[in-house]
Amino acid sequence: MESRRRIQAVSRGVEREAPGGAPAALPPARGMTAAAVALVLVGGAAAYSNTFDVPFIFDDRNSIVENPTIRRLWPPGPVLSPPPEAVTVIGRPAVNLSLALNYAFCGLDVRAYHAVNLAVHLAAALALFGVVRRTLALPAMAARFGPAATGLAAAVALIWTLHPIQTESVTYVVQRAEALGGLFYLVTLYSAVRGATSARPAPWYAAAASACALGMASKEIVASAPLIVLLYDRAFLAGSLREALRRRWPLYAALAATWGILAALLLASGQRGGTAGFGLNMSPWEYLAAQPAFIVHYLRLCFWPDPLVLDYGWTAGARPGDAPAYGAAALLLAATGVALRRWPGLGLLGAWFLAILAPSSSIVPLVGQVAAEHRMYLPLAAVVALAVVGGYALGARFLARPVAGGARRRLIGRVLAGAAVFALAAALGAATFRRNQDYRTAVTIWEDTVRKRPENPRAQSNLGAVMVREGRDSEALEKFNEALRLAPDYADAWYNRGLARAQRGDLEGAVGDFSQAIALRPAFAAAYSGRAGAWQRLGRLDLALEGYTRALDLAPHDAAAWSNRGEVYRRLRRHDLAASDAARATLLGPDLAEAWFNRGLVRQEEGALDDAAGDYTRALELAPDYADAYTNRAAVRLLARRPDLALADYSKAIDLRPADPAAWSNRGNTYRLMSNFSEAIRDCTHALQLAPDYAPALLNRAIAYYESGAYDKARSDVEACRRLGRQVDENFLKALREAPGAAP
Repeated sequence: MESRRRIQAVSRGVEREAPGGAPAALPPARGMTAAAVALVLVGGAAAYSNTFDVPFIFDDRNSIVENPTIRRLWPPGPVLSPPPEAVTVIGRPAVNLSLALNYAFCGLDVRAYHAVNLAVHLAAALALFGVVRRTLALPAMAARFGPAATGLAAAVALIWTLHPIQTESVTYVVQRAEALGGLFYLVTLYSAVRGATSARPAPWYAAAASACALGMASKEIVASAPLIVLLYDRAFLAGSLREALRRRWPLYAALAATWGILAALLLASGQRGGTAGFGLNMSPWEYLAAQPAFIVHYLRLCFWPDPLVLDYGWTAGARPGDAPAYGAAALLLAATGVALRRWPGLGLLGAWFLAILAPSSSIVPLVGQVAAEHRMYLPLAAVVALAVVGGYALGARFLARPVAGGARRRLIGRVLAGAAVFALAAALGAATFRRNQDYRTAVTIWEDTVRKRPENPRAQSNLGAVMVREGRDSEALEKFNEALRLAPDYADAWYNRGLARAQRGDLEGAVGDFSQAIALRPAFAAAYSGRAGAWQRLGRLDLALEGYTRALDLAPHDAAAWSNRGEVYRRLRRHDLAASDAARATLLGPDLAEAWFNRGLVRQEEGALDDAAGDYTRALELAPDYADAYTNRAAVRLLARRPDLALADYSKAIDLRPADPAAWSNRGNTYRLMSNFSEAIRDCTHALQLAPDYAPALLNRAIAYYESGAYDKARSDVEACRRLGRQVDENFLKALREAPGAAP
C-alpha cells in the first residue's frame, strides 16, 4: 500500500506546498553536482569540437553574411528590426542582436559564431540539469528520486546534450534561434521553480519573466512557456491550477504579458505565416496533414538518430501509408490529455513535447520547411527525461523486491545503470561528432542531403548553388535541371540556374531563367538583380538600371544592388547618382569588397585619387585576391607619380591572373616609366604571347623600343597597331618619323 501511495504521489503531484516555500530537498553532495556539471560541459565541448571551421551555409548567408542590420550596434533600431531577406531572424530581435554582438567583436569569423552557439547549447544543458535535479528533489518526488536526483539529472542533461538530432540547432549557425529560444525557455522554468521553493521568490520570478520575454523575441516555440510553467506548478507544487494561480498570480501575469511581445513581433514582421513549402504552393491544411508523419519520424529519431537530414522536402498532404502515423499522433494526443488529468507529472512531459512542437507543426507554418530536425531541440528533453527517470523507476522497483543479497544486487544495478548511461553518451557523442563532419563544407552537407532525399528539389537546387560558387558550373546545371524536373514552379531553382548560366557566359539564357523566376515570384528581388547583372554585361544599361531599381524597391537593404546600380550610373556618366549609390552600398555592406571597388572607380573618375586608392585598399583588405582592385590601385598610383607602388600592385595582379595580357602590358608600361626598358619590353612581349592582337601591349612596347633607341622595332609595332585599327598619338608618330633610320 505504501508503494502504491508513493507512485500516486509521483504521478499526481503534491496536494500542498511546503510551508513558507520550503526549498527542494536536494542532496548535500556539492562535489557530485560539480562533477555532473563538468561531465556535461566536457562531453558537449568534445562532441562539437570539430564544428568551429564549419562555414556559413544555407540561410546563414541572408541572415548573417548579407544582413546589414548586424553591422552596427547603435542605433539599436535596425538591429532589433532585421530585414525581410534575413528570413531566419526576422521577427526575432534577440537572435539578431546576438549575431550583431558576434559581428561587433569578430566580424564574420565563423569560429566565433560557432563558439557562441556551443556556449548557448551548453548553458541550455545546465538549465535542463537544474530543472530535472530540482524537480526530482521536490517533496512530491523526493521520497523516490531524491537521493538519485543529481545523477538522474546529469544523465538526462548529458544524453540531451550529446544527441545527434541537436546538431542542426548547434552546428548550423543561424539555427541559434532554436537553441537560444530553448535556453530562455528552460531558464524561465528553472527560475519559476526556484522562486516557488524560495523564501524570497520575487527575484526569481523577475528572472523567469525576463527570460520568457527574451525567449519570445528569439523563437515562437516559447509561446507555450507560460502554460508549461502553470502545468508544472499544478503537477509538482500547488496541486491544482486554481491553487497555482492563487499563490503565484504575479508570476503568471508577468509571463502572460510576454505574449504581447510575441504578438507584436509577429504582426510587425508579417513573415512567419505562409512560407511553408518553400514556394511549392502548400496550403495550411496540407501542411497540417503532413505533420503526424513527421511527429512519428521525430520520435523514431530520438531512439535511432539515423538518417539525419538537413532539409526534408517531403510531399505534403495525407498519403495512404500515413494512416499508422495519424493513429500514433492521435494516441499521443489522447494519452497526454488523459495523463494531464490523472497523472499530471507524466502528462506534463506529453504537453511539453506537443506544445513546443505546436507553433511549427500546426496549420500556421512559421518557417519555410515542412519538417526540420531542429524543431526537436526542446521536445527531445521530454523523451529523454521519460526514458531516464522511467527506466530508473522500473529498475528501482525491480531491485527493491525482498530477496537474499538485495543490497549487493542494488549496488550492481547502480553500477550497470551508470555504465549504460556512459556507454550511451559515448555512442551519441561519437555519432554527433560524425554528423558534424557532414557540415564541414557547404557542398558536403548538401551532397549528404541529396543522397538521403534525392526527391527534394530544394536540396538539388542548393547543392547546385554551392557548386556554382566553387566554379563547378556544369555539375551545377545538372542539379538545377533535376530540381526543375521535380518542381517546375520552383522559382529559386530558375534563379540559381540563371546564376550558373551567367557565370558560364550564357547571358541570354540567364536572362530567360531570371525572367521565369520573376514570373513565378513577382517580388523576387534577387532575380531582378540577377537579370539586371546579365543585362549590364550585355551592354543593355537601360534595362540593367530598371532592374536594379526594381530590386532595390523590393530589398532596400541589398548593398550589392546599390553597388551595381552605381556602376551602371558610372558607365552612363551620371557621376552624382553613381557616387550616391556607391556611398549607400559601402554603408549597408561594409564587408562587401565590390562596393568599395565600385566607389573607387567613381572617385578615380572624379580625380579624387587618394580617396580612390583608399577604397581599393579597403576592397583588398576584404578580398586579398581581388586582382582588379590591384590593377586599379596601380593605375591610381601611377597617376599620383608613385610607379614603385604601382609596380608592386601590377606584380600582385599578375600573380593572381598570370594569363591576363592587360596586367603584363601595364606592368611593362610601369617599367618603362621607371626607365627599365628591358623589363618593359619583356613584359609587353609576354602580353603579346598571351594575346597576339592586344593593341595596348603593341603600343606600350613600341614606346619602350623608341625610348631605348630601337626605332625600327618601334615603327614595326606601330604599324601592327594601326593594322588592328588602333589610333596612335600624332606626336608619337611625328617623333618616329624624325628618329634616325626613318624612311625618307
